[in-house]
Amino acid sequence: MPGSMRGSSKADGSTRAMGALTVGGLVVVTAYTVALGGNGWLWFGWVVLGLLTVTLAVTQS
Repeated sequence: MPGSMRGSSKADGSTRAMGALTVGGLVVVTAYTVALGGNGWLWFGWVVLGLLTVTLAVTQS
């Protein structure tokens, strides 16, 4: 049945919020890198956040 495996709206909302946070984090880290130079810890943190977001999206679907 179409849509039968779809998660609840609360789970879907949290996944979207996490995705927005990840994209926002990428913008902030990129702007920081352009303005002040690279910082490996910021990029590491963003990669971890991205992996958490992907994990959340996969487990919700």
